[in-house]
Order: sequence, then structure tokens, then C-alpha cells
Amino acid sequence: MDYGATGNGQIDDSQAFNKAWKDICNANAGGETVTLEIPRGKTFLLNPLVFQGPCKAKAIRIQLGGTLIAPLSTSWANEGVDTWIQFSNVDNLYLDGDGKIDGRGSIWWQSCMKKSVYALHFNNCNGLQLKGLTHLNSPRAHISIKNCKDVIVSDLKISAPDESPNTDGIDISDSTNVQILQSIIATGDDCVAINAGSSFINITGVVCGPGHGISIGSLGDGGAYDTVEQVHVKNCTLRDTQNGVRIKTFQGCSGYARKISFEKIVLSNARNPIIINQFYQDNGKFSKGIMKAGAIEISDVTYSDIRGTSANDQAIDLRCDNVVGCRNIVMRNIDITPGVDCPKTYTVCNNAHGTATETQPRVPCLS
Repeated sequence: MDYGATGNGQIDDSQAFNKAWKDICNANAGGETVTLEIPRGKTFLLNPLVFQGPCKAKAIRIQLGGTLIAPLSTSWANEGVDTWIQFSNVDNLYLDGDGKIDGRGSIWWQSCMKKSVYALHFNNCNGLQLKGLTHLNSPRAHISIKNCKDVIVSDLKISAPDESPNTDGIDISDSTNVQILQSIIATGDDCVAINAGSSFINITGVVCGPGHGISIGSLGDGGAYDTVEQVHVKNCTLRDTQNGVRIKTFQGCSGYARKISFEKIVLSNARNPIIINQFYQDNGKFSKGIMKAGAIEISDVTYSDIRGTSANDQAIDLRCDNVVGCRNIVMRNIDITPGVDCPKTYTVCNNAHGTATETQPRVPCLS
């Protein structure tokens, strides 16, 4: 407010935020954290903004108590912009509070525009911490974390209607040592998506649903060489999701997805509770007609202590590439029972190898 913002939700406050950012980024506080306050009880209309670093301040805290709202228009994406709010090259950034970031995405969902846009994007922001905020109705994905390391995301609430297209909760790419903790995510697409170049990702205590579950991938689009490793998902709940825990890769590509674990997962009426799909396509459907040379190598994947109900009879789906296949797939203490309107559960396998003990349904391809 000290920089001329109105906070009435009607007048564009972008310039006030730009001025405030310039001051806080250039502040020399002798090693202390510099704080920018966005006050409670105010609503700030913002056009697309880029908060650029590097900054002189050793650490920056943005305390969001009010509400940020996006323009009710798709026109800004036609100008080559793909992010509503972006932070770039800002280390030790802390964004917390009990405020809201509202992308007002319904106009996007109703349009035919397929462009990928993010409500909130972090690029090369090491030591990033996000905590306590509510993220609503993004035009497409809510939060994107790219080229970052040592990130902690906790106690978030992310929400969009289950029919809203491509409204991922959190997308992670080219990043390492990222923790997603104790958050509630209910959207129209993946609750969390771990994409290429990511490693040492820990997702713990997340409640997901509705949405498309927790996904690794898709990997290998356009024949790319993609890698993901050391991803660990633990103590998560998936409710009424289109998928449960999923690994999805295209054909005709290369790379690997390895050293992955899904542990202590609770399912409630989840469709496709456990799925590996090495025949992934843009429409997400398996096709026997696509058999291209090359695939992401999937190995060392452990599923343990997974229980709950499936909304469809195909509870475990391991469709691995005919040539490369999947190696060292370990399943233990799996108990997935039929849910409402689902008479039984069973497993589908293709070229998957490993071990299975105490699984319901049985997984005959894993000896």
C-alpha cells in the first residue's frame, strides 16, 4: 500500500508491486531477511508480472495476507506471455501467509486456447519456501518449479473444479531436492507432476483429489532424452482421482526413471490406482498401434503398504515397453479392493519384471 496500490480488486495494481519489488530486491539489509507485506483485507488486481533477480538482499520474505487476482481475459497470453506471476533468479525467497492467489481461470477453461500457462512460476530460485497459501482456479497449471534446488512447499491448499482442463497443482522440472509437504490439492489434472530433469523429490502427507493423481511424467515427448530419479511419495491419500500413483512415458525416446517409491498410500475410490504406462499419448490412452523403437528405462520402483478402494476393476496396470520393459518392480503389502460399482479387481501386465508379495489383486507377472 505504501507504493500506491489501491487493493480494491478493480484498479490494476501491477505498477505498485513492481516498485515495491525493485526496492526490496535492491535492499542491503546486512544479511537480514527483508520483508514485503501484502496486507489482509485487500484484493489486488495484477496483470502479468516478472519479479527478476538476482537481488542484493540475502533473503526475501513476501508475506501474503490479502488476495491476488488475475485479469478476466486471455489476451495477455496472446502477447507471448505464458506466466501470470513469475519469480526468476531469486535465491532464499520465502512466500508465506494465509492469503490467496486466484487465477480466475474459468474464462480460460471455456476458450479453445490450448497454450500452457502458469499462474505462479519459479525459475532458478534456490532455497525457495512456500507455505500456507491458498491457490485457486489457475488458467492452466497452478504452480511451476523449474531449475530450482532446495525447495520446501508446505501447508498449501490448491483448488480448481475437477472438470477444469490442465489445471495441475504443482509441476516440477529440472529441479533437485524438492519437498512437497502436508498440502491439500484438488484440481482438474495432476495434483503433482514430476517432469524431466528432476531428482530427490519427496512428497509427504499430501491429500489429492479430485484430479489425475500423483504422476511422474509424462517423459520423452518428441523423442527427448529425459531422466527422473530418487522420487519418494509417502503417507499420501488419493480420493476420487482419475489415477492413483502413475508413471507415464512416450515411445520413441530415451532416458530413465529410476529409484522411485510409493509408500503408505491410502486410496478412496481411485481409478487406475497403480499404473505404469510406457505407451502414453497426448490423449492419455493406450494404443497397440504405436510401437516405436526406444523408450524410457523404468527400474527400481517400489510400491509398499498401499491400501484402499478402486473405482474400476483394473486396479494395477503395468504396461511396459515391448523391448525395454520395466525392471526391478517391487510390490509388497498391497490391498486394493473393489469400490462402488466395481465387482472385482485385477492386474494387467506387459513386460514388467520384479517381485510381488502379499498383493491384492495378485500380480502374476512379478514372480
